[in-house]
Amino acid sequence: MKKYETFDFYSPTALKSYNLEQTMRYQLNMLDRLDVFTRKHCENVANLTCRICEYLHCKQRFTIYATICAYLHDIGKLFIPSKILQKPGALTDEEYEIMKTHTTLGYNMCMKDLKLRPYAAGAKFHHEALNGSGYPEGLTKKDIPYVGQIIRVADEYDAIVSKRQYKTHINISDTLKILIKDTQPDEHLKSVALDQLSVEYKVGKINPKILKVLFKVVIDDTEYEISCVLEYVSFLEDQIKRLKLADKYYTKMENAKKEKDKAYYLEGVKELLEQGETIDNFKQVYEEYKQALVNRKKVIQDLYDEIKIIKKLRI
Repeated sequence: MKKYETFDFYSPTALKSYNLEQTMRYQLNMLDRLDVFTRKHCENVANLTCRICEYLHCKQRFTIYATICAYLHDIGKLFIPSKILQKPGALTDEEYEIMKTHTTLGYNMCMKDLKLRPYAAGAKFHHEALNGSGYPEGLTKKDIPYVGQIIRVADEYDAIVSKRQYKTHINISDTLKILIKDTQPDEHLKSVALDQLSVEYKVGKINPKILKVLFKVVIDDTEYEISCVLEYVSFLEDQIKRLKLADKYYTKMENAKKEKDKAYYLEGVKELLEQGETIDNFKQVYEEYKQALVNRKKVIQDLYDEIKIIKKLRI
């Protein structure tokens, strides 16, 4: 088969409408120094952050600011040893403590550069948690900048998506269910020094309002994927129609009594074949297209079902 449906896991955003290319040229150059995986993660988190801000009806100036902060949120990983940063398995406690320093390392890097300094908050606060269980400073809700709360949600979502290697939005609701748990109070905190945690134990790690908005972004992306698959379904249907006619001519050729008629129908078959298809293999291609159509229609139904699930999720 010569054509496949294609889509970005994160659908196109309105980033260009803010002319961010010029605004962020210097900041984006910093990302070139990151490994490919971390750079892609930073781009994904910026994408999500921008769209979350739009759904939150943030002012354009703040949206641009938050998006740039998100691009730079993991810039501190430049200073984390690759054997830790790219370790395939779980980190040891010691390695995890080193990994956590990327927040302060990134913050310090930004503060030393006048062009990066305005966006240092993204690097420093994206792992802080509303209930005080985050790092590097263990801040609570009232002290965590809003931009840090937004990036935290986008960052955690993309981290799970990347780890699970999603190729489609089918079952993406499982990731959202994990994030819902992070909006809920930590039961462990309720049994520890309640006099000091009278507020903190009532909240979770991430902001539920921001997570609700992420749901809308994910639904948008799922609908975008559906549109991509529908486009491919249209392509498949055209190919099936073409090869069905070729198969009809081939049957007539086999049943023809006269050589002249056989030659006529054979020529008809050849006229309908495309590059890579031959008299010997077109029936196999025909069957593959039909099976692909069945598969893609199931994907579309699964995606519609996923949207229904997401809409029923409650925080």
